[in-house]
Amino acid sequence: MKISTKGRYALRIMLDIAIHDDGKYIPLKDIAKRQNLTVKYLEQIISLLNKAGYLQSLRGNTGGYRLAKNLDEYVVGDILRVTEGDLAPVACLKKCGDFCQREDICNTVSFWRGLDRVINEYVDSYTLKDLLEQAQDKVNNKKLHCTM
Repeated sequence: MKISTKGRYALRIMLDIAIHDDGKYIPLKDIAKRQNLTVKYLEQIISLLNKAGYLQSLRGNTGGYRLAKNLDEYVVGDILRVTEGDLAPVACLKKCGDFCQREDICNTVSFWRGLDRVINEYVDSYTLKDLLEQAQDKVNNKKLHCTM
């Protein structure tokens, strides 16, 4: 399993919106500029996040996007699954798709199941609130080091 740019950018978008949340809608062009990404590519990702109910959108001059829920209600694993689909490390463990004919005799399936469990537990142990707190700590530490 390799997280694609779509999954990575989805987390960056959600975190950007969380960081710049002042109660107003944030224009996509502002997010794109801050993240150094194209509006066209962000539109694809925003569409997935919007359909999942993670964002509220408003059209027009004062339009844009904002978070639809509280920060601690966004599980990182769920955001990644919206953009990536199943996070299984090998195809034979994917929830949808072909059933592996070798599962009953496979000597490595328990290893892959364990890895799948660890991956999902890890990404599901973080919320957008956790990522925001880490980002704020990083900024605060940088300020602290600059003043010494």
